[in-house]
Amino acid sequence: MKRVDIIGVPMDLGASRRGVDMGPSAVRYARLHERLQALGIQEVVDHGNLYVPIREAAESADQQVRYYDVIEEVCGRLSGVVERVARDGGMPIVLGGDHSIAIGTLAGLRRAYAQAAGLIWIDAHADINSPDSSRTGNVHGMPLWFALERGDAVAEQTVLIGLRDVDAAEKRILRERGVRAFSMTDVDKLGMARVVEEALRIAGADRRPLHVSFDLDGIDPSEAPGTGTPVKGGLSYREAHLAMEMLAESGRLGSIEMVEINPILDRSNQTALLAVGLICSGLGKSIL
Repeated sequence: MKRVDIIGVPMDLGASRRGVDMGPSAVRYARLHERLQALGIQEVVDHGNLYVPIREAAESADQQVRYYDVIEEVCGRLSGVVERVARDGGMPIVLGGDHSIAIGTLAGLRRAYAQAAGLIWIDAHADINSPDSSRTGNVHGMPLWFALERGDAVAEQTVLIGLRDVDAAEKRILRERGVRAFSMTDVDKLGMARVVEEALRIAGADRRPLHVSFDLDGIDPSEAPGTGTPVKGGLSYREAHLAMEMLAESGRLGSIEMVEINPILDRSNQTALLAVGLICSGLGKSIL
């Protein structure tokens, strides 16, 4: 791989719990640049962090979709950076921040590719609530709904992996939209290798580029304690790495997003270190 482009988005307006705005810094502190260079990547371009207003300086007039106007403006700028990077042949690596930033990432990829990317969404939660169905008004629980509504993701080529905390309304929306979702029960029954093979078949239809949006709460809290909405019974360390290794082996992975890393809740930067390792696995790092 010739070039990867790092884009930090210190967004915490989409969630109730504070601290994920420090996620991009934690991942860089975990030696992301050095680890990428050790893989032999010719050029690592860091675009720094996009400006995100702090909560105390932002207004939220609509409690049904809290801070939406500000989030939308930031995601608009993010989509522009992602589009330019992808058009120029770089591989966008987007560091969050909460999962609301996926709205911008997916919009930029669609414009760059002139079609929606095949989407693999690894998460404990479905993040597919609509503004009407959300119980909290937090946008980090809605980005997949927005992406599907706008055509920045296609239901038939979107796969969710690792679900274990899904609202009743989200279950209905998943069925209505026809989005393929693998819960942790499915992972337990089928094994991660088979789940990823099926995900590649679905998301990779039409040979379109693949995007993986990885919420670190998809991994069990024993391995990833630094997340704001932890749920027991998640992916193991090896299952998470296997998924990224298989995506790398497919030769189709075009972009990576790592979100919901909260250093305030972490232990010795453990979750950010895990995120760096997963990025490297997605870029071809192998055991042998």
